[in-house]
Amino acid sequence: MADNKTKKKSGGGALLGAAFIMATSAIGPGFLTQTASFTGTHKASFGFVILASIVLAAIAQINIWRVLCVSGLRGQDVANKILPGLGYVVSILVAFGGLVFNIGNVGGGGLGFNTLLGLPTKAGCALASIIAIAVFLIKDAKAAMDNLAKVLGGIMIVVIFIIIIIVKPPVGEALVNTVVPSTGYGALVPAIITLLGGTVGGYITFSGAHRLIDAGITGEKNLKEINKSSVMGIGIATIVRIFLFLAVLGVVVKLAGGDALDASNPAADAFRRGAGEIGYRFAGLVILCAAVTSIIGAAYTSVSFLKTFHPAIAEHENWVVIGFIVVSAIIMLAIGTTPATMLILAGAVNGLILPITLGICLIAAKNKKIMGDDYKHPTVLLVLGVIVVVISAYLGITTFMSNMGSLLG
Repeated sequence: MADNKTKKKSGGGALLGAAFIMATSAIGPGFLTQTASFTGTHKASFGFVILASIVLAAIAQINIWRVLCVSGLRGQDVANKILPGLGYVVSILVAFGGLVFNIGNVGGGGLGFNTLLGLPTKAGCALASIIAIAVFLIKDAKAAMDNLAKVLGGIMIVVIFIIIIIVKPPVGEALVNTVVPSTGYGALVPAIITLLGGTVGGYITFSGAHRLIDAGITGEKNLKEINKSSVMGIGIATIVRIFLFLAVLGVVVKLAGGDALDASNPAADAFRRGAGEIGYRFAGLVILCAAVTSIIGAAYTSVSFLKTFHPAIAEHENWVVIGFIVVSAIIMLAIGTTPATMLILAGAVNGLILPITLGICLIAAKNKKIMGDDYKHPTVLLVLGVIVVVISAYLGITTFMSNMGSLLG
């Protein structure tokens, strides 16, 4: 009886942990910067971008989580069953994108410590990496990862909400522009592309699903819990996105003509203008929480994709994750700044991963050898998933060609 209660408690912790890991992975330092920057440019109309990205991301995530968790197979294993060898290609793409973006996450940790405590950026990078590494040195690393994601995610929500109360954003104007943006829909497409890639691109959408698989929450019998965790993850990420948008909006609508947020750290600049020095320190805390959780999420999920290559990786998973973080930190400290060319390449690849992985999962959803004889994937989810594949493929290819043109030009 006690064992059943323990298992139930552990499973419940994994459900919420998976939701927070997914949500906090999607809300890294890059997302904070992008949201602040785009809100400064589009003001209340940016609400439409958030709405569009949330809807598209939710459709992609619910489809992917259902297929992976019901089948009990990780993303690369599903891909290999659809087309032998495809999973290895997907794994390499995801791990490459995860490594490069993790370099940026480490840099975000340095920025967070610098803003919060005034520490030198390189020292902050090292300290943020050490915190993430410490999680995987704990005996029950996955439970520690779950708990840290919950705590830091909660801190982000509370701190940003406090800033909202202080800056008093024009909520009514934001609601109207979320449906009918004053800038027009066309001007917002680049921002939608950027946010979609950062929300469910690359490793992010798999982070929570792979955590549930590791916790043994799989099969059709657990579909209710799987859906619950997926929706929680979407909900948590949505709350942070909306709160951050409103917090920054409350500042930018009051800027004088020609004045703009500091492009080097727009989120911290917005918090400082809205709430003074304490607001600036709050921004540092938010950036630090986002960075640490994203370092953990990127490393854990990237390594979960590499497990297929050799049994030793799964056997020594925690040490491989630590090695992944160490490599990210060394590159960041050696270069001093995030390598722009690598980020452009990783961003372009990330934009192409979503339609590929989602497309694979939609094909798998109708494959009885993968899903079992009794599983029925909802037709509405399937149709909406196909629409997202088409949209994300078009946007991804367009962005990829544009980025390659910039690099070669």
